[in-house]
Amino acid sequence: MPGHLNAPAGPAPPPPLRTDAVVIGAGQAGLAAAYYLQQAAVGFRLLDAAPAAGAAWAGRYDSLRLFSPAWASGLPGRPWPGSPHHYPTRDETTAYLRDYAAHFHFPFEPNQRVTRLAAAPNTGAGYLVETTGRAYIAQRVIVATGPYTAPRVPAWAVQLPATVAQLHSRDYQRPAQLPGTGPVAVVGSGNSALQIAADVAATGRPVFVAFDEKTEALPNNQLVWAAMTLTGVIGLSRHTALGRRLFGRPEPVVSGDLARLRRFANATFIGRATAALPTGAIQGQRAASAPLDAVVWATGFRPDYSWIDLPIFAADGQLQHHRGLTAAPGVAFLGLPWLDSRRSALLNGAGPDARRVVAELLAMP
Repeated sequence: MPGHLNAPAGPAPPPPLRTDAVVIGAGQAGLAAAYYLQQAAVGFRLLDAAPAAGAAWAGRYDSLRLFSPAWASGLPGRPWPGSPHHYPTRDETTAYLRDYAAHFHFPFEPNQRVTRLAAAPNTGAGYLVETTGRAYIAQRVIVATGPYTAPRVPAWAVQLPATVAQLHSRDYQRPAQLPGTGPVAVVGSGNSALQIAADVAATGRPVFVAFDEKTEALPNNQLVWAAMTLTGVIGLSRHTALGRRLFGRPEPVVSGDLARLRRFANATFIGRATAALPTGAIQGQRAASAPLDAVVWATGFRPDYSWIDLPIFAADGQLQHHRGLTAAPGVAFLGLPWLDSRRSALLNGAGPDARRVVAELLAMP
């Protein structure tokens, strides 16, 4: 008799599902890609790690509003409900994306976090997409996970004492998350930083705004959006002469949001943040903050492509692509800042980029 019993074998994993295309990510870019694949009668699967479409929006801060009006923010084939002139809230945006996915009955597979994308073995062509639940083999793969994957903070953030709570804008939702009643710093020079700083300032707490004063501020009204749309400026490819000039400039902020924040008497602008101080304060180019209870880092993101095993990255790890298409035939990206134009990472640009990328992928042999 054997000295021990072998553990019973678990159920065999299901064989890879073969399909023409896989779209990774069910935010606005992935949904727009799904629309054009469906219009072309191409078999595909739409995967997302979350239980519902639009999950990245659902997790953003409570007071978020789109920077574009509803008429300029729709995805292909389904306009926004309600007034086309209002600026949708976070919850309205989440509801719109979920309704969009349901309306078109996309082959959506939620709770499928992709853990690996690589060349398919023993097939001669195509790609293997592995998830926490199963595997897929597809001739075409569209990565639409967006830019909001890995939070970026200054290297010197670790020098702040442990008494200062630190939260990235990805995880910030409301002022009640911030401990204490004392000073808070909001660090960043984008629109999210301005909205979050105003959100906290409205509670009456002292807020130190580490904002680069050189950042351009522009109005964000219906006339501006109409002008950018009619002239085509918002959709200029960065591969054109004028597009290259725009690409080299920092993104402007909404002048109305900046003006609103400046009206709070308890909001102090200290300039771009440069260092942490032993007192638990942040040094800005203009002044230092008071010792802080908390910091919200609205300092952007970097992509995390550690799960992609394909030769499409430069030596420094940067993704290499041309207008979303990579050197791996059939693999493309959508939803990244300046993938092609200024609108590429916005709801406004999801449709045009997806239409072009899907058409070019389907034209490949």
